[in-house]
Amino acid sequence: MTLAKAYVILAKEHGNLQLAWELSSQIRNCQRLLSEVAVSGRSITQEEAHPIITRLARLIYKAQDSHYDISTTIVTLKSHALALEERAKAAVVQTAEFGQLAAESLPKNLHCLTVKLTEQWLQNTKLRSLSEEHRNSTRLVDNNLYHFCIFSDNVLATSVVVNSTVSNANHPQQLVFHVVTDRIHYGAMSTWFLMNDFKGCTVEVRCIDEFPWLNAASSPLVRRLSEMETKGYYYGGLKTPEREIKFHNPKFVSLLNHLRFYIPQILPNLEKVIFLDDDVVVQKDLTQLFSIELHGNVIGAVETCLESFHRYHKYLNFSQPIISSKIDPHTCGWAFGMNIFDLIAWRKANATALYHYWEEQNMDQLLWRTGTLPAGLLTFYGLMEPLDRRWHVLGLGYDVDIDDRLIESAAVVHYNGNMKPWLKLAIRRYKSIWERYVNLLHPYVRDCMFH
Repeated sequence: MTLAKAYVILAKEHGNLQLAWELSSQIRNCQRLLSEVAVSGRSITQEEAHPIITRLARLIYKAQDSHYDISTTIVTLKSHALALEERAKAAVVQTAEFGQLAAESLPKNLHCLTVKLTEQWLQNTKLRSLSEEHRNSTRLVDNNLYHFCIFSDNVLATSVVVNSTVSNANHPQQLVFHVVTDRIHYGAMSTWFLMNDFKGCTVEVRCIDEFPWLNAASSPLVRRLSEMETKGYYYGGLKTPEREIKFHNPKFVSLLNHLRFYIPQILPNLEKVIFLDDDVVVQKDLTQLFSIELHGNVIGAVETCLESFHRYHKYLNFSQPIISSKIDPHTCGWAFGMNIFDLIAWRKANATALYHYWEEQNMDQLLWRTGTLPAGLLTFYGLMEPLDRRWHVLGLGYDVDIDDRLIESAAVVHYNGNMKPWLKLAIRRYKSIWERYVNLLHPYVRDCMFH
C-alpha cells in the first residue's frame, strides 16, 4: 500500500490521472478489508487478500512500465515515509490524550445509575434511618471477622469488588466491608448496598467528610490540594508538555485515592484489614490472607520487579540526596490494589507520620511526580512482606497478552491502566471476568442500559 501510494503521487505529477485513480481505488479496497478485520478481531484469510493484492500488484507493474525512474521513486518513497512517521508520532500523542480523557470521563450509564440511586436516597427516609442503624453494628469492630476496605466514588465498580469477594468466600457472612466515598456519591453508594444483599456480609458506607482530622493542618496532601496551582494542574487546563499526560489525571491526587495511608485512623479498633482497589475482581477466598505471617511488617504485597524493571529507581528521583542517602535504588517495587495490612504494626511504626514526612519533602514534586505508589514505596520501605504472585495479577487494564493460566490461577485480577472494564475501551478478552459480577437483572442497571 505504501508503494502504491508513492506511485499515486508520481502518476499525478506526470499527469496520468487514470492510473492515479485506479491505484487509489485499490488502496481503498485494502484499507476497507483491514478495517473490517480490525473491528471484528479476526485474521485476514488468503481468499480475501489474494484478489486485492493481485489487482494492486498489476497496477504497480503498470506504473513501473510507465518508466518512472528508480531515483524519483526512492525520493518519493522517502518523503512519503517521513510524512507517515510524523503522522504516526502525532497519532500516538493524540491516542494518549484521547485515552486519558476516556479514562477520566464518567460514562453516561454510570452517571445514570448514580442519579437513580441518589434520587431514591433523598426520597426514602427509611433508607437513611436504616443506614444510621447499621452504623451501630458490633460487627464493624469485631476482630474475629474478616475486614476489607474500599475507597471509591464508583458505585458499580465497588459493587463488583464486594460481590466477587463474597461469591468466592467460603463463609461470606463473616466478611465486613468498610466503604468510603465522597459527599456526591454517598447517597447512591449507601442506597445500593442497603437495597442489595451480598450473601449475608456486612457493608458499611461512610463519607470522607466525616473525618475532621483530614484537614490542611494535619495532611500535606490536603494542604497541597488547596493551592490554586495544584487545582489548575489536575482539574483545569494548566498542562505542561514536559509532563507525561497520565500524570495529569485527577485520580492521582484525589483524597479518596490517598485514604489508604489513613486506614488506622479510619478503622481505629481493627487489627488487620485487606485493602482493595475498585478496579479489581476477586476470584479466590481471600480470608486465608489473614493467617499469613507478615513477620512484623506493616503491609503484604505482590512484588512487580523483573530484572531492572519496576525497581525503586523507576519511580523515584535518586538525584535528590534525601532519596539516595536513605533508599536502595535496586529495591524491588510492589503493587497497591490488593494488600493485607497489620494495623498494630502500622501504629507501632507510625507509618502515617512517615507518609506525611515524604509528602512534605515532595511539595515541589522533585522526589516523584505524583500518584500513591511512590509515596507508598517510601512510607513502607523496609516494612513490606512479599506475597506469592498468584495473590494479585496486574495489567488487565493495559496488557492484551496476559497468559490465561496466570489469570485463572489469580486470587485477584487488577484492571490497572486506562482500559477499565466499565469503559468502552476495555480490553475485550478480560471484560467478561468483570461483567459476571454485575447484577444485570437489577432494574436500575437495566434501565441504565448496562446490558
